[in-house]
Amino acid sequence: MNAQSTVQLHSGNAMPILGLGTWQLTIDTADTVAYALELGYRMIDTSSDYGTQPGIGEAIKRSHISRDSLYIVTKVEETDDAYQATKEYLNEMDLEYADLMLIHRPPARGAGEELWDGLIRAKKEGLTKDIGVSNYSAELSQKLIDASNEVPTVNQIEWSPFGHSRDFKNFCIRNNIIIQAYSPLTRGNRLDNKTLNQIASKYHKTPAQMMLRWNIQLGTVPLPKANQKRHLEENLGFFDFEISTQDMEILSNLNEEYSSLGSLPYI
Repeated sequence: MNAQSTVQLHSGNAMPILGLGTWQLTIDTADTVAYALELGYRMIDTSSDYGTQPGIGEAIKRSHISRDSLYIVTKVEETDDAYQATKEYLNEMDLEYADLMLIHRPPARGAGEELWDGLIRAKKEGLTKDIGVSNYSAELSQKLIDASNEVPTVNQIEWSPFGHSRDFKNFCIRNNIIIQAYSPLTRGNRLDNKTLNQIASKYHKTPAQMMLRWNIQLGTVPLPKANQKRHLEENLGFFDFEISTQDMEILSNLNEEYSSLGSLPYI
């Protein structure tokens, strides 16, 4: 297992099991992403409101990695015309297609059926290989499914040992929806947790590596952000060990429904 290892989506397409988050990665975006690609990262996650799409496009141009070996995720906003926005955001990165387009968050009213229809059209026209959602609850996800018979391949949500839901994960399993975990390291706010550090010491790993490995063993796909090269390197250090069933349970029991944004939208 490594950063190029993949999980299969219900569409039949493969997605890397690890990605690089780029929220607030606006300083030296191109250099950071280019270094990540050099290290072996293949999935890059962005959004129009991150301000990182142009830098990601530049990093892709610099790399010698073929486009079909990369996995690019971006998002339409709840106020967008999803179909037109997809084309606009691809132009920002100078790409012909995305691998995954998401609705960034539900609109103020409804489940975003019109947004979903726009992404379905974009998929049919080859502008994206797969479509999904972000920050959606089970109820809102089901409304999209019922309205279109199109099941999201992914739901990208805040997810860590300190904030998650077994019930929501079971909903995703039943519907073959893969959870992408943003802020899987709690934006650093729980790295000093005593129990986490005790278990990390047992495996001779860092707390960050333990949280990423916890995600992988649950079947979720973490998207850690890293501004520094040493953190990009550290975050790749979880492939060479396995957390025991007992320690996985201890880590899962750290759950306090923590959210760096104030609340988890799926609980």
